[in-house]
Amino acid sequence: MTFQAYLDTVRAKTGLGPEDFRALAAAKGLTDAKAGVIGQWLKAEYGLGQGHAMAIWMVIKTPPGEPLFRPADERMEALFSGGRAIWRATFDDLLALAKSWGEDVGASPAAKYVSLTRGRTKFAILQPGASHLDLGFKRRGVAETARFASAAGWNDMVSHRTRIASRDEVDAEVRDWLRASYDAAG
Repeated sequence: MTFQAYLDTVRAKTGLGPEDFRALAAAKGLTDAKAGVIGQWLKAEYGLGQGHAMAIWMVIKTPPGEPLFRPADERMEALFSGGRAIWRATFDDLLALAKSWGEDVGASPAAKYVSLTRGRTKFAILQPGASHLDLGFKRRGVAETARFASAAGWNDMVSHRTRIASRDEVDAEVRDWLRASYDAAG
């Protein structure tokens, strides 16, 4: 789903557009609130889901007049810039692996992470940091392990998370979890 499609769905559901939500957030003193606070408010008062609430959070945090969303290639370059650049090759390798499983694999970069999708369904996320790479997997109903813990409190879009500190840690087990996530999204 495109960013604009999220906004269109929110308008259809609530009758409110981006500027309306900016004004409502300002009236509630939420213009500088964290994503979780905005999400709770929008879920409670407007019945929005996580993705739609995060689209409105992005609207609220973006100053009026600035573009809400940069093109995907710009977001990808920004995501893997500076100290996070060390993870670009690892990401490229994982994306190539996932694309070998089917033509329906895509990558959708956001400000802090990139989603791997199968068609329109997210199955994994990668969030680079200067010293580590967090990998999130969407495997609802699968038990946690010592290596693949709950993603609760980190990113609600996925169920499990692991953190790697070197490219060598992307081993067969990580690749198997990625494949199982892809398969579950089908």
